[in-house]
Parts: sequence; C-alpha cells; structure tokens
Amino acid sequence: IPYVRFIAPALIAITVMNSSFFENTYASFVRMYYQKTFDAMMATPLTVEEIILGEIVWGATKAVIATGIMMAVIGGFGLIRWPEGLLLLPLAFLGGIAFGSAGMVCTALVPGIELFNLPVFLFITPMFLFGGTFFPVENLPGWAQTTALCLPLTHLVNLARAFTTGRIDAGILPGLAYLAAMAAAILPLALFRMRRRLIK
Repeated sequence: IPYVRFIAPALIAITVMNSSFFENTYASFVRMYYQKTFDAMMATPLTVEEIILGEIVWGATKAVIATGIMMAVIGGFGLIRWPEGLLLLPLAFLGGIAFGSAGMVCTALVPGIELFNLPVFLFITPMFLFGGTFFPVENLPGWAQTTALCLPLTHLVNLARAFTTGRIDAGILPGLAYLAAMAAAILPLALFRMRRRLIK
C-alpha cells in the first residue's frame, strides 16, 4: 500500500496512546499532588476507586475525542474506508483504557513528577519507534519482531490499519484479545496501587 496509507492509521494509534497515557501520568499527578484535587474529591461520598476509574475513563475519552478529530482530517484525504473506519472510535476507547491504566500505575509508583521520564523512555519511546508505526514489523530482525509483538502499540496499530483499510477478518481477534486482556489486568492494578498511595 502507499506509504501515506500505511502511516496514517499508525498516527491515530500513537494519538490514542499519547492522549491516554500522558493524561493519566502528568495531568493526574498534578491533580493528585499539586492541586490536591483528589483530596477534595475524597472528602465527598466518592470512593478512591470511583475517582481513579473516572480519571482513567477521562483519559480514554480524550483518546476518543482526539481520534475523532484525526479521523475527520485523515478521512478528508481519502485515507479511511467507510463505514469500517468508524470502528476506530471504540478501538480508541479500548486502547485508551489500556494505556491510561498503565499510566495510572506509573502515577501511583513515581515519587516525583520528574521521574515520569523513565516510563516514557523505557515504555513509550520503544513502542513509538518499533511498534510497526513507521515501517513494517516484518522488516525487523526475528528477535525484534518477537519483541514488537509483545508491545501493545503494535496490536493497536495493526487494528487501526485493519479498520482504516476495511480489511477486517479473524486476524484482528488476537490484537483485540491482547488489548482487552491488558486493560482487564492493569486496570485493577491501577486502582489498587492508587488506593495504597492515597490512603495512608
């Protein structure tokens, strides 16, 4: 396929990852540590789990909004096949929950905001470069292909490509299962770790 059609869905997937992950790291940390917004909310009948779940859902919602904007622009260039392209919106929410939950775990663990550089350097940047975004994973050495398949962004990119090109078949199921399993595993961990951080 033409390179512009190859890279366009990858840009959508990167937007999903960045919107949710950074919302639930830097922005959530500021609300928790500097603005004391979480402390104010905990003075209400809300539970810690409800507050954190709301944060993660908000991160996923921002990913959906950003995806919708990008779909309007990219679709204007004829790079999205309709109506299959509409599946990008629920995909953005699922990816947003997965990456937002991972970001919230980081928020629960880092002692200071400057240490978010570590998960960005060790987790986000390698996926950005080797998750099938700018060149096919098949062009990588064998060990790197195996590593890439362990990265969640690789599956998000593959699904975004399938939905934008309309090539939807049983091959998308492993990627959907991976993202769903990631969200199901990390979301409870995020709630648990944030409860331990906020309730002393």
